[in-house]
Amino acid sequence: MAPIISGAFMASWLSLSLAQYKYRLPPLLFLRPTFTSDLTLCTCCRCERVRAMEALGRGAWACLSVMLLLVPLAGASHVVYEHESLVEMEAAKEAVPPSIVDPQLKTGYHFQPIKNWINGNNANLPNLLSALIEVELATPLYYKGWYHFFYQYNPKGAVWGNIVWAHSVSRDLINWHALETALKPSIPSDQYGCWSGSATILPDGTPVIMYTGVASPNNYQVQNIAYPKNASNPLLREWVKPSHINPIIVPEGGINATQFRDPTTAWRAAGDDHWRLLIGSVAPTGGTRGGTRGVAYVYRSRDFRRWTRVRRPLHSAPATGMWECPDFYPVSKDGRRVGLETSVMGTRVKHVLKNSLDLRRYDYYTVGVYDRRAERYVPDDPAGDEGESRRMRYDYGNFYASKTFYDPVKKRRILWGWANESDTAADDVAKGWAGIQVQKLLICYAYMHCMHCIYHSTYTDILSKAQDLLDVIRVFVKKNLAKLVCHVFVYEFDGIDQAIPRTVWLDPSGKQLLQWPIEEVEALRGKSVTLKDKVIKPGQHLKVTGIQTAQADVEVSFEVSSLKGAEPLDPALAGDAERLCGAKGADVEGGVGPFGLWVLASANKQERTAVFFRVFRAAAGSDKPLMVLMCTDPTKSSLNPDLYRPTFAGFVDTDIKDGKISLRSLIDRSVVESFGAGGKTCILSRVYPSLAIGKNARIYVFNNGKAEIKVSRLTAWEMKKPLMNGS
Repeated sequence: MAPIISGAFMASWLSLSLAQYKYRLPPLLFLRPTFTSDLTLCTCCRCERVRAMEALGRGAWACLSVMLLLVPLAGASHVVYEHESLVEMEAAKEAVPPSIVDPQLKTGYHFQPIKNWINGNNANLPNLLSALIEVELATPLYYKGWYHFFYQYNPKGAVWGNIVWAHSVSRDLINWHALETALKPSIPSDQYGCWSGSATILPDGTPVIMYTGVASPNNYQVQNIAYPKNASNPLLREWVKPSHINPIIVPEGGINATQFRDPTTAWRAAGDDHWRLLIGSVAPTGGTRGGTRGVAYVYRSRDFRRWTRVRRPLHSAPATGMWECPDFYPVSKDGRRVGLETSVMGTRVKHVLKNSLDLRRYDYYTVGVYDRRAERYVPDDPAGDEGESRRMRYDYGNFYASKTFYDPVKKRRILWGWANESDTAADDVAKGWAGIQVQKLLICYAYMHCMHCIYHSTYTDILSKAQDLLDVIRVFVKKNLAKLVCHVFVYEFDGIDQAIPRTVWLDPSGKQLLQWPIEEVEALRGKSVTLKDKVIKPGQHLKVTGIQTAQADVEVSFEVSSLKGAEPLDPALAGDAERLCGAKGADVEGGVGPFGLWVLASANKQERTAVFFRVFRAAAGSDKPLMVLMCTDPTKSSLNPDLYRPTFAGFVDTDIKDGKISLRSLIDRSVVESFGAGGKTCILSRVYPSLAIGKNARIYVFNNGKAEIKVSRLTAWEMKKPLMNGS
């Protein structure tokens, strides 16, 4: 567990008037704080509710900061803590603009759990406590004609606790039916929580679930197994967890017991009698400089009950923090849009290792070679582990804690991910329906609340990588009622919907994955409109008319008239697409671009979310003479001044010498999910317009570059609402 600092200890250092309060403070993370006279704090992990705090002067806070920087930062990202009050957020809710609670912003065709969302305008506190539910992907599974979706869920409140595995089933991955709870704390080895895991189909066809259980209040993590009570029932309604064999894996040999979780789907090669799976963790790097490495431990078993850790990890990488939700699977080298069962190996196969970076809040992956005999995985590009500019991501936006599974019916690998929220705690409470992952917590401005209280996080490497803090946490301050309320953003990860499931396969180049929405989503397409051969001159835009666009699917092919005017890429920004997008946003004229779509735009275009491309001339000696930036810019997505609206961006590894590039955007009221160049770069963003809602939302094609752009073809469809867990 993370170290705890008492209020008395703080008082002895600072001589503050805190006699009427009792604090147990988690580790602090630091930014450049804004100092004012009022502080408001709320909940923290396994702590009494922090109620209020006397004003701290600059000098006092500086002393506190220095003192606390000496505290070793460690601890788990999942934590167990008590159910807390939301009184502060309920009070702050009154200051939220009415637009943020508009029910028309609730997503229409993205997965939502069984619990009904509550209209924030008439919700009372008890309702909010039960409606702001937590959701996290546990595992997907296909079994006897049904797709099963298991997800972590708190049906009793908005805080981390009472976690169960909820269960929904579908025939088509689009229309969902809610079933009974699949797993809930009931045995000693999971009495404090049933956390993430994966499903495996045994040779006799029986599905089993391996999951992380929390066995003690100090966050001791073990791995458990569960079997279907009646495997002949294709709905798998009931599961049993034999207490006489659980836990089947415990943290031994120096493993950090509070950072040991998320077992993968197991695999077994032909002719090999050993099953293997991975468990994510973090370990010291060793040496005099300290630091940690993200680790994927390998465990082997012949009977799926008795497991032994392999001497060396499958793979590890420094300065990546805790590896959450690891995923390991084969992909075909021939470039075909086909998936492979998890145990497939051979000379025509590459492997993908994905990890969700607890410290950085995004999913990254490498493509490489798996040596089963040596129990080692070697990335094709070792630099893919080494830094932000070289890491490949599934998605460059609001996307985390993903998981794939093999669909044996359509022989494809399907990727599931989660779309997180980006607005304030008070807004989440007011919306009621939106905070379906983990509600944000009100905290004081410089007191960087322990991130794992909000969601997964680790503090390892924070002190040695303080320069990365600005990328980990975003803080802003606004007035709510008479108090100054501060909001923490753990790299935008605070609330959730499920992203549209994606088919994933290896690009013919062998360098990266391609992703595309599953074909079933096209069944939701309704009325459509098509544009052909429309030239968009510099500074012009074109409105897409004839359909309702708040819930839409848009595919567009662009042609650039000339690439000669592409501006040189600033070497200082060549490795940071997000900073480049922030500096060269949708309204900044360029040589070639920005050009793309304004979606969820208001009639007067005061509100608009831009999804666009921009072409740069690469530096001498680069592999490609031109570099393509893809960006989602929501800075003008809402007139609400207090929303967090980060730009998201990634470079597109494509040859644009013919001037052609494609874009697809799935628009779902408050979600914009975009796929560039056939799925080479993907960006998911959460936005909350105040004007561009329902029938008032519009789509435009725009060109703010100096070169003419032709829309070779654009087709946009209205999207229907599927059956969603009874709603």
